[in-house]
Amino acid sequence: MSIYLDIIWLLNFFLDGMLLMLTQLLAKEAIKKWRILIGAFIASLLVPISIYAPDSFFTSPVGKCLYSFLIIITTFGFHSIHRLIKRLLLFYFVSFSIGGGLIAVYFMMNHAIVITDQGWMTFHSGLGDPISWLFVIIGFPISWYFTKSRMDKHAIEKLRHDQLYSVAITIKNKTYQTIGYLDSGNHLVDPLTKRCVVICDSQFLKQWFTKEDWDHLLHSYSQLNIHDIPEGWESLVHVIPFHGVSGNENILFAIRPTQLTFSNQEKQMTTNHVLIGIQFGKLSKDGKYHCLLHPYLMKDSHAVLTKIE
Repeated sequence: MSIYLDIIWLLNFFLDGMLLMLTQLLAKEAIKKWRILIGAFIASLLVPISIYAPDSFFTSPVGKCLYSFLIIITTFGFHSIHRLIKRLLLFYFVSFSIGGGLIAVYFMMNHAIVITDQGWMTFHSGLGDPISWLFVIIGFPISWYFTKSRMDKHAIEKLRHDQLYSVAITIKNKTYQTIGYLDSGNHLVDPLTKRCVVICDSQFLKQWFTKEDWDHLLHSYSQLNIHDIPEGWESLVHVIPFHGVSGNENILFAIRPTQLTFSNQEKQMTTNHVLIGIQFGKLSKDGKYHCLLHPYLMKDSHAVLTKIE
């Protein structure tokens, strides 16, 4: 059997470098690029060690584990044991995620699914099936990008989840609940009453209206005709002028609620010094929230704060 050591070594150097780069991106740690190259070079040294010294200590599970510490220290430096272990576990997570994804795709593409005599559904394959180099060269960057994009989206979703609040609004003696998102970019304030404006979408606000009244309100907004506001709502609807992102002047219909309460796991705040701006459409594509909270509500002097034990 002919073994092209230089090609195998180069391929492993390339793969190890991508793994360390993804580890660095997920750890959000600023390091020099040359450290990643040196770390990848040290990691790739396991190839000639495995070929020329197959019985070496570094080819054993314990030896590989200790060798991993050397790779991480070389790449990220040593600051503390806790930080070192976190980087090592992240490196293993990235390696197993990408490697496992490649193996799963390989067997899905190349082997049929069969039902065994015991009723188990499994992949039909022999032990030790080789995965071609071409598949690794093409599949590894794709798996690398997929893993990175999913982790980035997960981080964004987690950040958004931390800014979600349970919201209850009372209008005309009717109270409905929804999920609100604390929008740091919402600074809309009614220039006349100086009340903060919380934006809610039509899906949530329709609960207070009959279909006929909602259609009248929508027509009044689209035609800028306040005389078409449905009967019984004239005293509760405010017209708020504002400047859009593009600088154009627009108006917003808003409703004065009896009370608004929002809460998370730590605290609950209640206020009536607020207006509910009407968004005639959706606020989020996935429907996770139907309300954009105003950041100033957190320090509103009119709000009553209650800590949740």
